[in-house]
Amino acid sequence: MASQRSQVQPFRVMQMLDRVQRRRRAGRDTIMLCAGQPATGAPSAVLDLAERELRASPLGYTEVVGDRELREIVAGWHSSTYGVTTPADNVIITTGSSGGFVAAFLAVLDHGDTVALSCPGYPAYRNILEAFGARIVDLVCDDSTRFQPTAAMLEALPAADKPRAVIITSPGNPTGTIIDPSELERIARWCDANGAVLISDEDYHGMSFGRELATARQFSDRAVTVGTLSKYFSMTGWRVGWLIVPDELVTPIENLQASLALSPPAISQVAGRAAFSEAAKAELDGYVADYRRVRDVLLEELPKIGLGHFAEPDGGLYLWLDVSSVTDDSEAWCGKLVEEIGVAFAPGIDFDPVHGNGWVRLSLCVSPSDAREACRRLGEYLGR
Repeated sequence: MASQRSQVQPFRVMQMLDRVQRRRRAGRDTIMLCAGQPATGAPSAVLDLAERELRASPLGYTEVVGDRELREIVAGWHSSTYGVTTPADNVIITTGSSGGFVAAFLAVLDHGDTVALSCPGYPAYRNILEAFGARIVDLVCDDSTRFQPTAAMLEALPAADKPRAVIITSPGNPTGTIIDPSELERIARWCDANGAVLISDEDYHGMSFGRELATARQFSDRAVTVGTLSKYFSMTGWRVGWLIVPDELVTPIENLQASLALSPPAISQVAGRAAFSEAAKAELDGYVADYRRVRDVLLEELPKIGLGHFAEPDGGLYLWLDVSSVTDDSEAWCGKLVEEIGVAFAPGIDFDPVHGNGWVRLSLCVSPSDAREACRRLGEYLGR
């Protein structure tokens, strides 16, 4: 009964997350370094507002493009953070950034259009695009570009591979690297000059360990930027994201979203207003400091156990680790680790169909002590 378009690869990270949850329900000790899910909950200010609104409001459908007050708050935050002019009319609230990607892809792509993706990259882009009938061109990235795509890669594509859309992610998933603002500007200029839509995944903005973060809209008002309350704002399960789009895409996305989702969750949108408050920011910045401490533990401990080649994270929630010296099947290896030592990594084949069998992704969403213990267990396992 299944359609051809449904025959996409599994999202192995979510499969591993399900596996961890089953183990924990069975009382089996597991250190979870597989999922980019903050271990912390929503900021206190969000919870307080949600509690009040649950009793004070009927919480029906919001506007299709989202709660107006939240759109204005997102626009103001984006404008002040990056020194750009971001009108609230160009902000569309979505059901998580995942819902935003679906709407954006449908709004700018026709069946058979070509999309350029960095490789390694977030697997859901590829799976959604393949289901929509897009043609994918991989921009293979490595240490030489800090695992980020470049304008030179786009310029080198043959005419037959010139993309209708280019997707970038900074901080990267799975790499945690941040694209240099000057390179982001070159990519934005290339897209504008070549009729390509730049889709900038900025889900991990707010999470930098000292390197400068830029938004694509600093360099092009034709870029589509994507954001979320899931990562920096620690509201993963609340399912609120947003798109910031050019004028000409507002109505098409509104029309699509009206049928795809009606509106994002009302309580999440209303409570999400408080995520941008100063009180919430102080709490959230403390979480980023915790991620940095976990990063530092991994950078210290992994070389001690013979795993010293990785993408050094500039921000975000991940470390991309080369394990090709110990396995050529990252999915099977990760399955053995979770069962034999109770440590869950994300298999690299999820993110890189070319070289991913020799890589894994580690999440920074654990305590420093758990990160150190995971490395200890892994070191003993490799020693055996």
